[in-house]
Amino acid sequence: MTGGAPGRKNDDMPPAEPATSRTLVLLRHGKSAYPPGVNDHDRPLAPRGNREAALAGGWISANLPPVDHIVCSTATRTRQTLQATGLAAPAMLVDFADEIYQAYPDELLEIVAAASPDDRTVLLVGHAPGLPELAEQLAGPGSDVTALAALSSKFPTSAIAVLQVDGAWADLDEGTTRLTGFVVPRA
Repeated sequence: MTGGAPGRKNDDMPPAEPATSRTLVLLRHGKSAYPPGVNDHDRPLAPRGNREAALAGGWISANLPPVDHIVCSTATRTRQTLQATGLAAPAMLVDFADEIYQAYPDELLEIVAAASPDDRTVLLVGHAPGLPELAEQLAGPGSDVTALAALSSKFPTSAIAVLQVDGAWADLDEGTTRLTGFVVPRA
């Protein structure tokens, strides 16, 4: 895997957080294919996208708290990314939302802010530029500056941004989280 802070192993876990903390995980879809005659919403993952989405799922499972709720774009490549991660257990709450496709950060924020107070870890599977812009806007004081600089520079396919939320989902706003990690899974 590549990405993360220089001098820090990429598979290191983000620092332990208080029990009251929530975790927001932003995952960009895997590398997509461009088959002729297929509209953008329906583009599938490329083989590389499947491999890297599986790596992303493995990293999330190994390094973050269990995911309680997944919200995923309805685009084919995001649905296939979610499937390849292996994170969606049969009994898990998974919402597919048309609004994520081509969403602006404020629209994505509304989706996350609507999460149940019982959800400790929420995974949002979506697209650029919405996800990277949301991560940048939410990252406030105490954020990992190296991770923030890396995601601000480039948020490639299958990249993962991890944000710690100390308040309620409904209270999310600009600068109210701490970016604790940014990982770009690669074989």
